[in-house]
Amino acid sequence: MRRPLAAEALGAFFLFATVVGSGIMAERLSGGNVAVALLGNSVATGAMLYVLITMLGPISGAHFNPAVTLVMWQRNDLTAKAALAYMVVQVAGGIMGVWMTHLMFDEAILQLSDKTRTGLGQWTGECIATFGLVLTILGTLRTRPQAVPVSVALYIVAAYWFTSSTSFANPAITIARSLSDSFAGISPADVAPFIAAQLLGAMSALLLAKQMLEPSDLEQ
Repeated sequence: MRRPLAAEALGAFFLFATVVGSGIMAERLSGGNVAVALLGNSVATGAMLYVLITMLGPISGAHFNPAVTLVMWQRNDLTAKAALAYMVVQVAGGIMGVWMTHLMFDEAILQLSDKTRTGLGQWTGECIATFGLVLTILGTLRTRPQAVPVSVALYIVAAYWFTSSTSFANPAITIARSLSDSFAGISPADVAPFIAAQLLGAMSALLLAKQMLEPSDLEQ
């Protein structure tokens, strides 16, 4: 498991560093224009996702996301022990990425966000964002596996813009972003409802995928 776990930790490190770092950079350069800042943040995140999934997918599956790992465990693609280990390194690697980003931008390394992200609209946004992400992964794996990196990257860029929550869609990154008082932050008090919405979206996508995407008995 050493190589897959190292890949998951490294991927989470760079992905979470990209989300927070591009948010800090975008906010500093946008002159207060939130739309421009979000554009920079979303494009950088999508670009990094494409690179990381292409590079690390053959090693670990390139989850970088406990919701995705949970789905893969439910599909029997991972054992329970492996899934738990994936989740631990995703959170740990991601938090390290956030801390190193603070260091790069001469910010205090240890922070807590005071950015409120709560309410039915944002929880619904997180549920839909994660639902779409998981369905994108499962659907593309089923129909065109080589297109997973670009499909996931494009989906996340789009979901930044069409969801009310700007599409965290990842419990680990939700935890890590609570430790950054920056453009990408979320108040620690708002983390648990976001994660609950994400898990609901992920499990709903898995149930739908089993009905829509799994081979039928005739196809088998």
